[in-house]
Amino acid sequence: MARRSRSDRWRECLLERDREALRRIKMPSRAQPMLATLTDDRFSSADWIYERKLDGERCVVVRRGNKVHLLSRTGRDLNATYPELVEAMRQQPYERFIVDGEVVVFSGKRTSFARLQARIGLTDAAQVANSRVKVHLYLFDLLYLDQYELKALPLRTRKTLLRKSMRFGHEIRYTPHRSELGEDMFKTACDKGWEGLIAKRADSAYVPKRSRDWLKFKCDHRQELIIAGYTEPSGSRVGFGALLLAYYNGERLHFAGKVGTGFDQRTLEQLSAKLKPRVQSSCPFERRPRGIGKRVHWVTPKLVAEIGFTEWTRDGRLRHPRFLGLRRDKSAASVTRERSE
Repeated sequence: MARRSRSDRWRECLLERDREALRRIKMPSRAQPMLATLTDDRFSSADWIYERKLDGERCVVVRRGNKVHLLSRTGRDLNATYPELVEAMRQQPYERFIVDGEVVVFSGKRTSFARLQARIGLTDAAQVANSRVKVHLYLFDLLYLDQYELKALPLRTRKTLLRKSMRFGHEIRYTPHRSELGEDMFKTACDKGWEGLIAKRADSAYVPKRSRDWLKFKCDHRQELIIAGYTEPSGSRVGFGALLLAYYNGERLHFAGKVGTGFDQRTLEQLSAKLKPRVQSSCPFERRPRGIGKRVHWVTPKLVAEIGFTEWTRDGRLRHPRFLGLRRDKSAASVTRERSE
């Protein structure tokens, strides 16, 4: 009797309807991630699963033989920044797969995007090797395995295959979930200081766009915003005083306010070095915003920052904003105000 391949074994474990949903296709070189929709409606349902919302950098991993590529949400290659994760994924038992996950750094028991900043900017091999910031890759979805695309399979089935097909340990970790008890888990998440939860429809397919089959329950308010300028520092502060923030409303930039907190000395110096080459004479807004002072430097609106805040004001500005870090996984052109649906 012929020996069954590993591929035959995992496919034979599927229900007949799931085997019929498999697509045998040429392996793609990348995958557009599925994105969650923000909502204020917290709910519990047996038809949904609930995962911890990780505070890190989205990462799609594509492995073809010995070649492994870590890709950001926008398709940027992350291999030089996270070489230890590249090697860990190269040690996986399957040689052809595409998985979706998040690179994180812990501060105590919480994932910290602020601490991850110390690794996000590194590409020099020596600096990466000497970094004391240890990263982990949490995997939460499986999109391709062997010669088959899995996107049409129900989420629960994809997660089962993910857990069985990958080896998990210190660097590569499985993202656990709970069923039904969404409201209880959300309360626990906020009590523990997590960013929130991702609620996912258990029978949903994986689609390369923002979808209401994945929902974000946030414990605090966060928003990706464009840096449109900065003010001069005062006193003993170096670099800059505050960042001027914006988002797109249609094709126009809308002023979202200033942020002057959340920076340590190192961040002020590093961010200032990124901003100065981008200085431009013209204001990127249709009209100069009020209340920003005279000592302002406009910059090409390309850098994207993650900002925490308490609420939006009626005129579309942030109340009590704080800087959390730069994002390199989202283009400025796609930054709009995120609203609950």
